[in-house]
Amino acid sequence: MFKHLLVAVDGSDLSDAAYRKTIALARSIHARITAIQVVPHFDTMRLQTAILAESRDRYMHEAYRQAEAYLATIAQEAAAAGVACDTACITRDHIFQAIVDEAGARRCDLIVMASHGRRGVQAMLIGSETQKVLTHTTIPVLVYR
Repeated sequence: MFKHLLVAVDGSDLSDAAYRKTIALARSIHARITAIQVVPHFDTMRLQTAILAESRDRYMHEAYRQAEAYLATIAQEAAAAGVACDTACITRDHIFQAIVDEAGARRCDLIVMASHGRRGVQAMLIGSETQKVLTHTTIPVLVYR
């Protein structure tokens, strides 16, 4: 049975449901979890100006602040359920690759994700990220809808 579950989150409602179900699953099988959120780099189309650098820095600071707060909530809920939980906020250009790499590096034996994330363009991106994880990992993937 699975002993270490990696749950990839993005703050969406489906992501909330996925991490809560992951905590319940981990509790029932006596597994631990690692919750990760991938923050993509701020893309300025490679233009380097002082204004863009300042915007990038503000974006990254705020994105990390929000991600860390969200991950702390997950860790607290896991602890309340008696489930060991590590968290990580990662910056990478390719979200799917960060998820696959982190699962491998942490020796996770199951990746858990929502079928899609935020609405609009973000939903298309997250949906495609889930598909990419499914096709680029040898670790089993559980997708919540």
